[in-house]
Amino acid sequence: MIEVQKLVKRYGVFTAVDDVSFAVQPGEVLGFLGPNGAGKSTTMKMIAGFLSPTSGTARVCGFDVQEQPIQAKRVLGYLPEGAPSYGEMTVRAFLRFVADLRGMGVAQTRVRMDEVVGRLGLERVLEQPIETLSKGFKRRVGLAQAILHDPPVLILDEPTDGLDPNQKHEVRALIQSMARDKIILISTHILEEVHAVCQRAVIIARGKVLADAPPAELESRSRYHGAVSLTTANTVSVKEGLARIEGVASVEIDPQDGRITAFPRAGQLIWERINGFIQDQQITVSEMQLERGRLDEVFRQITTTQEMRA
Repeated sequence: MIEVQKLVKRYGVFTAVDDVSFAVQPGEVLGFLGPNGAGKSTTMKMIAGFLSPTSGTARVCGFDVQEQPIQAKRVLGYLPEGAPSYGEMTVRAFLRFVADLRGMGVAQTRVRMDEVVGRLGLERVLEQPIETLSKGFKRRVGLAQAILHDPPVLILDEPTDGLDPNQKHEVRALIQSMARDKIILISTHILEEVHAVCQRAVIIARGKVLADAPPAELESRSRYHGAVSLTTANTVSVKEGLARIEGVASVEIDPQDGRITAFPRAGQLIWERINGFIQDQQITVSEMQLERGRLDEVFRQITTTQEMRA
């Protein structure tokens, strides 16, 4: 597993990472979330052995990244922020170079390159210098070098940055397929990515871990959790009717699209009551849904509270 214990990184008087601890188990994808400057990339660099911590420890598959760096890096695939590479190399030459550094034999390199190139759609750019590629292709090349040696542990810093929606879907599907037998740590600022691939989310701000829970548990902290949203032409009269339903705390109309949202009182389930009201009053509704909670709202609440306390 990945084990991080009381990890600290200071630059003079500035503390970039402050007493961070967490663990990632086999078969688990952990989303590492935080605003810009929160300490995400610094933490990942320390776990990958590219930065030395001021204090604390990080272990990868039981290997201490400071005391056993070679063993730790052998079992690790790392996609750094920005996907750095050698721009003058072609994609094929760069991947072969990485394979040589990893000590992969000729036969293994051929098999793994064919598989990785195919899964990431790199066939048509294999002979192209990396510096001529789009941002999205550079990101895919960076991901290719991280998984080329089929490591049991992956640390991916913004793996879908720069990809179009179709490419993002493909990379997320790839991560999901690899998650069954790997340990994966993903840094991202795209909250929908957490829903797509992560079993857990750690939220960090100002170098401190503020939350560590499954996405569904975090969403349950949202004021939208258990709320009912609907769209109808009779917004004002429907709002007034919803406000009188038992268990409804408040009702709001979105000024942008006119969507009505009824918020429940603590511990109240209001879906059935609202559905019954709609049918009894024969109200025409074009769309109606039960809200599971909004991760972006919880994220803002957690991180801005930390900023206000600082």
